[in-house]
Amino acid sequence: MTTFKDTLDIIENTYSKKVDVIANLLDVDLKTGLQERSINDRIAKYGLNSYREQKQKSILLILFEQFKSPIILLLVVAAGFSFFFEDWLEGFSIIAVIFITVVLGFIMELQARNSMKALKKMDVSVSKVWRDNSLKEIQAERIVPGDVLVLEAGDIVMADARLIEVNQFEIDESALTGESLPVEKKIEVIKNEVPLADKINLIFKGTSVVKGNARAIVTGTGVHTELGKITHMVATAKQGDTPLEKKIQGITKILMVVTAVFAGIFIITGLLQGKQFYLIVETALALAVAAIPEGLPVVSIIALTYGMLRLAKKNVLIKRLASVETLGGVNIIFTDKTGTLTENKIDVNKLMFFDEDITIAKKGDDSSIVINKNKGAYEKLILISILCNNAASEQKENKKKYLGDPIEIALLQFVNTSKVNVEAINATYPRIAEEPFNSETKLMATLHKNNAGNFVAAKGAVEKLIDTCSFYSAGDRVIPLTEAAKKDFLNRAETIEAQGSKVLAFAFKEAANIPTTNFLSGLTLVGLIGFLDPPRMEVVEALQSCRNAGIKVIMITGDHPATALNIAEKIKLSEKDNVVINGKELDSKLSDKKLFAATIFARVTPKQKLAMVSFYQKHGSIVAMTGDGINDAPALKKADIGIAMGIRGTQVAKETAAMILKDDSFTSIVTAIMQGRVIFKNIKNFLMYLLSCNLSEIFIVFFYGLLNFPFSVLPLQILFLNLVTDIFPALALGLGKGNDLIMKIPPRNPQQPIVIKRDWFTINVYAVLLALPILLVTWYCSHYLKYDAKLCNNITFFSLALSQLWHVLNLPSRKISFLNNEITRNKFTWAASLLCISIMAVFYFVSPLNNYIGLQKLSIDTWLIITFTSMTPVFLIQLFKRIFKIID
Repeated sequence: MTTFKDTLDIIENTYSKKVDVIANLLDVDLKTGLQERSINDRIAKYGLNSYREQKQKSILLILFEQFKSPIILLLVVAAGFSFFFEDWLEGFSIIAVIFITVVLGFIMELQARNSMKALKKMDVSVSKVWRDNSLKEIQAERIVPGDVLVLEAGDIVMADARLIEVNQFEIDESALTGESLPVEKKIEVIKNEVPLADKINLIFKGTSVVKGNARAIVTGTGVHTELGKITHMVATAKQGDTPLEKKIQGITKILMVVTAVFAGIFIITGLLQGKQFYLIVETALALAVAAIPEGLPVVSIIALTYGMLRLAKKNVLIKRLASVETLGGVNIIFTDKTGTLTENKIDVNKLMFFDEDITIAKKGDDSSIVINKNKGAYEKLILISILCNNAASEQKENKKKYLGDPIEIALLQFVNTSKVNVEAINATYPRIAEEPFNSETKLMATLHKNNAGNFVAAKGAVEKLIDTCSFYSAGDRVIPLTEAAKKDFLNRAETIEAQGSKVLAFAFKEAANIPTTNFLSGLTLVGLIGFLDPPRMEVVEALQSCRNAGIKVIMITGDHPATALNIAEKIKLSEKDNVVINGKELDSKLSDKKLFAATIFARVTPKQKLAMVSFYQKHGSIVAMTGDGINDAPALKKADIGIAMGIRGTQVAKETAAMILKDDSFTSIVTAIMQGRVIFKNIKNFLMYLLSCNLSEIFIVFFYGLLNFPFSVLPLQILFLNLVTDIFPALALGLGKGNDLIMKIPPRNPQQPIVIKRDWFTINVYAVLLALPILLVTWYCSHYLKYDAKLCNNITFFSLALSQLWHVLNLPSRKISFLNNEITRNKFTWAASLLCISIMAVFYFVSPLNNYIGLQKLSIDTWLIITFTSMTPVFLIQLFKRIFKIID
């Protein structure tokens, strides 16, 4: 039995072998393709079409890296000092805290990694193959050697293959060869040995189709592709920090500087006061421990990944963590019309001949089509719709599934109502050449053999196709196309397009011998077809939400200006009159004022889309750009957030974009921006929470030492607070769902730090108001009530712990109800508070845990003092926010 390795040896140098030889070796009939029932056997023999991904961190490495964090190193130093001064209980307790911190960080990072894996599985690549004599769309990893790939512009090549047929087929191989220009492919055998870049009859995995279409037989999959071999040799690359991680690291550095200043002042003061060196070192360590929010990096990653999973459930797939932060700053959205602002349920609704217009009343019912004068032209229209069409259908579970361009699918569905035999017509008119559609020519044409010789079928934009026509059908006659007739067709197209329909022209040519190149001339115009794609009315609310959020939405489309304007008016794209700019005007010098005023750009080329993105970015905007085709890739890459269509988007667009809409809906874009803002707000909330809590601890420890109080907060107690009352509430804040104001505020600038100057002011106010009641109450208890040092320490510890738990209530905006807001509605907040109180209760009641952190049993009077002290900051902060209105 021939093994896969044997097969590889046999079909080596496939560029030098004829296609039928390769097909024979791989046991495939090129006309019918592989049989579906044989695929599992081939996968078992050849393996899945996937290659070894970059090696992820092992679980042991993730665990080991927890020990590299500054906080762990600081705790190790603290434990070392404790052992040096023979404080064995505190030393071993700090070791226990190190263990807890490491395990907690390890679990959170592992959870984040698993969440990212789940997100990656949602982004499944697909390919079109010819199997069981029909076109099928399959997961790319199930492609096997012998499969016949069907490729067109915009596709990513998912396996190495030998070309069988090509039509003006060009491939971008820069990802593999470094060659920046597209390569025109051919099918002829190459006899001499040539380098990879010169194997023009082969295509390779990871490259992209930029023009034309082709069929090819798969010769290599997975690790046995050229890209797979390279990937197999690549060592694990170290991944850089995201912008968000760098900003968080910056905050940690600021805190460390602040702590160093406080610790320096305290050490100098302590030495001048003649304090014991051990007490000075212990307090300085307490200050250092209080400064660093241990769970900050991990909590931020959890918040991001949880937000991304939430977005995935709402049909939005974010491919890069860093993109989430940028989402919140978007203030310009360039959106396509078809499928994004419309339903992408395109139907033929109008037939237009020279002297007769027919409205299609009901989809799938040909009884509404009554042809009075143009039966011959109608038959030609049906014929062109079949021949000049690359869409396909397959029967699946008693239902027809269509594959291809939405317009071509609509034509195929329209043809099916006329009861003609599509397969028989395609067999009678075999295709011998094709002029593929592209965004510049806006035309497609195919050349066929027939009994009389050759037949050309063409379709395209009216103003483009009409220039290739010399005749037109009038009734059953074919007469020269005059300028007056041209103008009449164009005017009628304008009228229909102004009603919201897309209009294409259809033409043909018959002759005994037509060359296989440059056959787009001397055509006969048959008529026009109108396609209706109704607007998505739910977009109206989404657009209003954008306006409230300070986001301008601009329609940028290749469609006719009248069609674009009609849809824009129906969905209320702008509150004022919609300003339309034709792509032709963009080639002339327009004033910035006119460009900024426009809400619609019609008949726009991909090059102009790129220029528009650059224009707005140059003026300081954060731009989101939607796209579906290969020609949109440059603009998608240039935009701050490139958004690819998941349903009709090409693989190239999906690979380039930072975000994929699984439902192609504009509403999902707005949902993504809203969720991006929510995620960022959540990150900011837990940052404000952690920083103000930690700073309050620094203030308390510093002033206790500076004022020479006979008690302080022990390093071990601060570690307990940071592990219990910091991390769990912060994690809960990172999982919030946002508030009603989130889409009523202007976009933020992603270039700014997360915590701006105003936020630092707020953090300091929070920290002072958290610390002040505790300092005053413990001073009163010590000097007037004569409580001993341990009791004052316990009052400080529990007051600080509880005040930090209640502090989450201070984070919502003062413009929102104190009792009903995103914090009080967040079930995770209440769960975190309950968990923290339960843990504290265990350490309070259970011996010897209470001895470890220096706790003792307290009287009811003491608990009343603690309760009053811990709740006072909430009252003070709310009062401060509402009276002074300086902080939100």
